[in-house]
Amino acid sequence: MPIQNSPYQAFATLLTSSGHPVSPAELHGLLLGRSCAGAGFDAEGWLIDAAELLETEPQENVRNALIGLQEMVKGELTGDDVTVVLLLPTDDAPLAERAAALGQWCQGFLSGFGLNCRDSSMLSTEATEVLQDLAAISQVQDALEESDDGENDYMEVMEYLRVAPLLLFSETRKADAPAAAKPSLH
Repeated sequence: MPIQNSPYQAFATLLTSSGHPVSPAELHGLLLGRSCAGAGFDAEGWLIDAAELLETEPQENVRNALIGLQEMVKGELTGDDVTVVLLLPTDDAPLAERAAALGQWCQGFLSGFGLNCRDSSMLSTEATEVLQDLAAISQVQDALEESDDGENDYMEVMEYLRVAPLLLFSETRKADAPAAAKPSLH
């Protein structure tokens, strides 16, 4: 029996009832991607990017949910934990639905990162490989089968995606640090 009031389901219901046929996973991926690319945590910038994905200006209740989601992501990326909570269907949802949401999350992340990354040539080989992995994961969503192996593969990918944004976030902050640290000459 699916959990009716999971954060994913609640967000999906809010989006659908507000006329936004967008996956919460894709929206969350977009937010994390833009945040990891160095867009910062300005609510207005996030709302502009979200409105583009939503294809209309969000209503007040959706705006508030988006701002709350951004605050959660900001806490995860700048806090002491070494993991990100992904906005995905619960484990009791069919594997095909969860795999599709993983793919949507990756697509959203890549969009957000691509729109906001100032200079991808500054990324390390490891960071570039993470982005390539996300692109590959976004394409293999139909490859997981309802089986123990499929469940294990899904869990491994999900665990990878919980730490990958932290690597990219720290990478882009490192790239920004030297420019901010230069003393001004008078």
